[in-house]
Amino acid sequence: MKSIIVGTSGHIDHGKTALVKALTGIDADRLAEEKRRGITIDLGFAHLELPGPDGNLLRFGFIDVPGHEKFVRNMLAGVGGIDLVLFVIAADEGIKPQTREHFDICRLLAVKRGITVLTKSDLVDQESLQGVRMEVQEFLRGSFLERLPIIAVSAMKGTGLEELKRELAQEASEVTARDSSTIARLPIDRVFTMKGFGTVVTGTLIAGTIRKEDELQLFPSGKRLRVRGVQVHGQRADTAIAGERTALNLAGLEKNELARGMMLASPGMLRVTSKIDVRLSLLTTAKPLKSGARLHFHAFTSETIATVNLYREKQLKPGQEDFAQLRLSALVLLVPGDRFIIRQFSPVVTIGGGVVLDATPQKKAARSARLEFLELQAENDGKAALLARIRRREHGLSIGELAAETGQTKERTRAAVAELVKSGAVARFGDLLIERAMLVGLAERVQQLVADFHARNPLVAGIPKEALRDQAGLPETPLEAALAFLTAGKELVVTAELVHLPGLGVVMKDEEAQSRAVIEQAFALAGLKVPALKDVLAGLKIDKARAQKIVTLLLREKILIKISDDLVFHQAPLAELRRKLAAEKSRSPKLEVGRFKDLAGVTRKYAIPLLEYLDRERVTKRIGDGRIIV
Repeated sequence: MKSIIVGTSGHIDHGKTALVKALTGIDADRLAEEKRRGITIDLGFAHLELPGPDGNLLRFGFIDVPGHEKFVRNMLAGVGGIDLVLFVIAADEGIKPQTREHFDICRLLAVKRGITVLTKSDLVDQESLQGVRMEVQEFLRGSFLERLPIIAVSAMKGTGLEELKRELAQEASEVTARDSSTIARLPIDRVFTMKGFGTVVTGTLIAGTIRKEDELQLFPSGKRLRVRGVQVHGQRADTAIAGERTALNLAGLEKNELARGMMLASPGMLRVTSKIDVRLSLLTTAKPLKSGARLHFHAFTSETIATVNLYREKQLKPGQEDFAQLRLSALVLLVPGDRFIIRQFSPVVTIGGGVVLDATPQKKAARSARLEFLELQAENDGKAALLARIRRREHGLSIGELAAETGQTKERTRAAVAELVKSGAVARFGDLLIERAMLVGLAERVQQLVADFHARNPLVAGIPKEALRDQAGLPETPLEAALAFLTAGKELVVTAELVHLPGLGVVMKDEEAQSRAVIEQAFALAGLKVPALKDVLAGLKIDKARAQKIVTLLLREKILIKISDDLVFHQAPLAELRRKLAAEKSRSPKLEVGRFKDLAGVTRKYAIPLLEYLDRERVTKRIGDGRIIV
């Protein structure tokens, strides 16, 4: 069943609540003060099912909003998720101040479909009704409602209601269904406690699907909680889908932890923000807006204070639009494409609105680069906009990070970038995405660092990866991507944790090569009764620094093996010792220190460090005061 959210809109006392009751049989005024004063103060809700033009049932959720100027902020909490508007104008009064303000809000929120309803038609004669109709037609000229129906009704007498229901069904059939397969988002508009159930929240599910027992995340706090129960339009359900009025019974938190303006969403996918880059539009009736001005910011059910930073001009004139950054005083959960309203700080009147283009602005981006990026996002060219998001990250970004930026699932993000990868515009290494031109630049930098290292260190086989990462200033994953790119092109060689240029290992002068041979021979001939390293190095013809680099090279190549701070052995005698121990195991696996000294032909000075080395290598295992050969 297709679900459509209908919002009422119009001046105070123009019959919005009476119209909803006449259509649905439900009185949307739920507060005692609303009934006492006869006006809508907060949001009210009702529902209705009608057959569509094709015979399939349509489910309507009505959000009845306040018309009084004092309660426009409540009105804004209700209209953010509507699909279709009932634009209500009383036939006996015509267009009034909140008629205009509500109409501006609907246009700024990019509501595409609706029906203009002339209520209280029984209070005027036909001539007056026709006059109001002409006034309204002129008012709507050039707007999204210009070519949509204008229907005169009387909630008291019931006239026009059947025609209105037919038009509702017709308009609803042409509304594009909301996306129920993406990340779930539910802006909270009511919080209350029900005896026997606990904490309940309601809202319009603007995207995704929520099921009983799902885990959700509460924003901006980030707390995770469980859905104990689901209701859709007042009826118990196992599942709520995008476009439905939804009530959730939540486990794991108290009523005082929740408030209107918070958002529930699929866990671990989205991130809150306090800065958004937007395309901002100013109403023709507004005063000029200066960069640096403070504003009231409304998005879905959230409300906060924002400071505007215009990107092109110091001042935005009435009727104009510009790219801007809004710096918010509270964290909000928004994704590209979300609409918002701005109201003047004082006096509080609606002055404009716009669309979110980027909820993750880069801190160090130049103004010109930001403008170029925002222009691509505003053009809504999927591939170009996505490539721009990848391009602006010098070190690339993960699939998960890109999904969070765009508000899409990881699966959809992978599918969206597949063509960019196939075309060669983007390189992918595991979950890392990086523009190919950026990758080439990183690779060139890494290759130059390796070449510079060889020039400075001719006696070292290559630069360790960790040292290369520090010098390049790269996170681990981008470095691995650059190395994979270079090794695939045979421009670098990676051996274990060492990186070097092809054909370039250690380059030694004659005296250095001779010194290497002297060191290696000294330890090879000593067997297990090795000399002190400092004594061997003292007899060389080269300086201490170069001698130490040769030792480091021999250790890295595992020709020499360091078993303690003071003892270095040649690998050949150690290998022979392992063979002897393997042979001894067949006689008896037990190995006392005395037996080991006899077997190795060494004194206790060498025996204990050698046994500790063999323990670490899992050739032997210490048990109490003795050992066994493993």
